[in-house]
Amino acid sequence: MKDPIVEEVRKHRMEHTQKFGGDLAAICADLRTIQTVSGHEVVRLSPKRGGRAEVPKRSAKRKLTSNLPSVEPAT
Repeated sequence: MKDPIVEEVRKHRMEHTQKFGGDLAAICADLRTIQTVSGHEVVRLSPKRGGRAEVPKRSAKRKLTSNLPSVEPAT
């Protein structure tokens, strides 16, 4: 089942992309202009602290070892 709102957004996005020939820099510049002209306040939030889960660090003393026999290079 297709969502009519999603389809409409995709249609307008495609039209906008075609208007600028797929030039991402031009598309972004146009969107910034539209944003500025709209008169709406633009809010930029600072990144959340500790937003990522901390991954425990491995011990520096731990060595990677292999159970495979070492192979001497052929001479």
